[in-house]
Amino acid sequence: MTKALNVGVMGCGNISAAYLNLSPRFRGIKIAAVADVVAAAAEARGKEYDVPALTPEALIADPDIDIILNLTIPAAHYEVARRALEAGKHVYAEKPYVLDLGEGKQLAALAAEKGLRIGSAPDTILGSSHQYARHLIDQGEVGRITSGLCTMMGSGHESWHPNPEFYYKKGGGPLLDMGPYYVSNLVQLLGPVKRVTGFTSSATPTRTITSEPKKGTVITVETPTNIHGVLEFASGAVVTLITSFDVKQQENAHMALYGTGGTIYVPDPNGFAGPVRVAKSRGQAAPVEQWEHPLGPDEKGGANYRSAGLADMALGILEGRPHRCNGEFALHVIDIMTGILRAGEEGRAVEMSTTCERFAPLTPEAAQTLVA
Repeated sequence: MTKALNVGVMGCGNISAAYLNLSPRFRGIKIAAVADVVAAAAEARGKEYDVPALTPEALIADPDIDIILNLTIPAAHYEVARRALEAGKHVYAEKPYVLDLGEGKQLAALAAEKGLRIGSAPDTILGSSHQYARHLIDQGEVGRITSGLCTMMGSGHESWHPNPEFYYKKGGGPLLDMGPYYVSNLVQLLGPVKRVTGFTSSATPTRTITSEPKKGTVITVETPTNIHGVLEFASGAVVTLITSFDVKQQENAHMALYGTGGTIYVPDPNGFAGPVRVAKSRGQAAPVEQWEHPLGPDEKGGANYRSAGLADMALGILEGRPHRCNGEFALHVIDIMTGILRAGEEGRAVEMSTTCERFAPLTPEAAQTLVA
């Protein structure tokens, strides 16, 4: 049986439950401890899942912990990752990996110096439908992709999230919050980006929370909430990406990619599975029959496999192979997103200072090696 690496969870907020619930489905990882700056949050999670609750300092210093799973707020990602790497731990972060490209490059250099791995969500792009869409594109089903339109538009988080303030502060906003799903999927489907441009705005200077427990609290908006970006890929494809918290209702496709031989509609990359539709003429796009895949819909139609990217990294370490949601890939995604924001601020096109290789596809056979 393959050895499992011990994972220490840093940050016990909402997303931690998903990893604690779903990680047992995968080989190569074992949640060994949890920690949070709020001791009561760590204690509650530890009691709920029967794992030790430590202080953040003790978790990083624990010699039995191999990987720090960084589930802290985005503004803390860099500092937690730096401390973990300095302590000799591999790091896997929730999205966004970091908020600053320079900090991401520093972490990459530190990991290389110490011979450690970095990984980052989202791993939804490893799901059955996104990998099948990649298979179709790679097989030339719709010819060469030349352009595309991707949209993530909604009215924001203040109507449902218990603590929505940070979504409207620097480091928040729709692009850094939800953009990682879309940009990551585009890069794994089409390859690296050469340059970007963008336009940004905000519909209102403040937001009023309507959810409990902070109903009535007014938030000052400090980051763009409406971002229109254009990505020029090294392949020559040009894709428009719209992310917005200023839209009450919309019916555009989440991801439409236009090729020389047809159009492919890819499902929401915030999920692991969904319908893939293809049109090869002016007629209506039709769903295509997808492959049987371990990260596809279950018997109830659900598909939640968070921890797949973490497990793939752990098994990559154990087996001496590259992992898919890797640091180079995550850093390029950050370069793209911060480049779009900078383009909006400066009114110009921004050249990427990073690139990455497309990671190996997660075929059904490859996915089977991840699941327990």
